Amino acid sequence: MAIEVKIPAVGESITSGVVSAWHKKSGEFVNEGETLFTLETDKVSTEIVADKAGVLETKVPEGQEVKIGEVVATIDDSKQRPEEKKVPEEKKAEKPPEKKKAPEEKEKQPEAAEKTVEQREKAPPEKEKPLSPAVRRLVQEERLAPAKISGTGQDGRLTKADVLAAVEGRGKTRPVGEAASFPKAATSSPTDVEPSGDGRVIRKKMSPLRRKIAQQLVMSHQTTATLTTFNECDMSAVQELRRNKQEEFTKKNGIKLGLMSFFVKACVEALKTVPVVNGRIEDNDFIQNNFYDIGVAVGTERGLVVPVLHGADKKSFGELEQAIADYAARARDGKLKIEDLQGGTFTITNGGVYGSLFATPILNPPQSGILGMHKIMPRPIAVDGKVEVRPMMYLALSYDHRAIDGKEAVTFLIKVKECIEDPKKLPLDF
Repeated sequence: MAIEVKIPAVGESITSGVVSAWHKKSGEFVNEGETLFTLETDKVSTEIVADKAGVLETKVPEGQEVKIGEVVATIDDSKQRPEEKKVPEEKKAEKPPEKKKAPEEKEKQPEAAEKTVEQREKAPPEKEKPLSPAVRRLVQEERLAPAKISGTGQDGRLTKADVLAAVEGRGKTRPVGEAASFPKAATSSPTDVEPSGDGRVIRKKMSPLRRKIAQQLVMSHQTTATLTTFNECDMSAVQELRRNKQEEFTKKNGIKLGLMSFFVKACVEALKTVPVVNGRIEDNDFIQNNFYDIGVAVGTERGLVVPVLHGADKKSFGELEQAIADYAARARDGKLKIEDLQGGTFTITNGGVYGSLFATPILNPPQSGILGMHKIMPRPIAVDGKVEVRPMMYLALSYDHRAIDGKEAVTFLIKVKECIEDPKKLPLDF
């Protein structure tokens, strides 16, 4: 009996997605619970597994956009897994020839070698090692053959670094018309690159996530009255605290004490001081949130995603650092769940990790505020009438001026600055 494999519902607002990668080939036997393909939507990537064991028959190629509920494959559960060929017991039990027949052995060695070669040629090809969604996506974008890249990961698996090294070693862009070692289904993908005749322009379809990001950014500018206020903070106290407590914190929590947990806690304190920043406009009403779900922007190869630290005010510094690290790892691997991205009331973005010194972050609707962190730079400042060089960071708060006045925005940012420059004002638990 053929069982249909349909695109499942992965979120209320998600109506379609892209089959970004098939992990099993058409005609291959799959076990119940094995991953069939990766579905990439405008919010998350989801691995779809087999509900039954049987032989898979795919209906759509990699890269094709599909609707929720659409049939993308069938599984014939009436077919059983083909039995693996076993080496006859007689051959295993064969005794080695006696020592007297050593010359005869030497004569038979070439013949045995020929048989071994033949057996290897006839043997089924070694099963391809699975690729993570991030690695598979990079391989497809760069049009590389995974089998030709040596992996350095566990059990010889390919890592992102392996693929990037292969891209660098390949040199400049592949000439137009050069073949790539991919299945035909993938080469006909609508997401494939379409170079112009002279190679000066390349056209390719935007991923669902990139399209969603584009829509959100334009919508943010069109529906909010965004204004940005700036300040700077001295990072000396936080850096000293991290140096003094790092070893103890790491032993206790199994993870290093970073900067983001300080800013999450500082924002919670500032939101309590200026509650209006923690609200949003809905039609003609203003909704005041009395909970603190802080979104933390994470950059990935697919684009920017904002997983949410739910109940950030109730989490310890250790729990915050663990949650942030977990979100970052799952975001890079494309394994965030839809619930990880829902419910945020305020967002923090750190352009400093890329070297940004100064920027104006864009609001993440329907939220009314977003804090931008930047690169820490040693700068001369006046301290008690003397010039000292201190590690300084510029802070930027973009806010919806329809709901938040300038006084409230400035008060919020000064509160964040005070908490960072004097961490004792934060609920330290280490």
